[in-house]
Amino acid sequence: MADVAAASGVTPLIVYRHFASKEQLYRAVLADVAGGLRASMAGAPDPEGYGLGAGPLLTVARANPDGFRLLWRHAAREPQFASEADALRTEALRHARTALEGLVPPEFLDWAAHATLGYLVEAVLAWLDHGDPARDGQLVTAINRSLRAGVRSWADRDTPA
Repeated sequence: MADVAAASGVTPLIVYRHFASKEQLYRAVLADVAGGLRASMAGAPDPEGYGLGAGPLLTVARANPDGFRLLWRHAAREPQFASEADALRTEALRHARTALEGLVPPEFLDWAAHATLGYLVEAVLAWLDHGDPARDGQLVTAINRSLRAGVRSWADRDTPA
């Protein structure tokens, strides 16, 4: 909590006035990021990216990069926070499934939703760690193009098994 206070430019007492414990602070960060993701899923669908779309996901990640990393990299592996991470992942998968319905064969729908969400999240996480924020638009275009190519290939029933 002292590190959080120092990074925020306030005293630890101020941090403790808002958050009784580190766990409460952690939950507040998760809730903030999850709220942004839920709002992006509830908004107009990204016509270029199936389900969540790279643009809305990157916007949420840029608003709170450390919180985004916390949610997608760490929370699911920590027992006291796993339920929050799992609930959001379940919502995001449902959203992706709905967006992909009719675009891929029904027998591939669950797999395609998981693959799409996994690709989007991992691509955004890697970009946060190694990308140039000035080139975010290029990243979004590249991710959405690759998603469209993937969906086209998943929908191709002539591909040999």
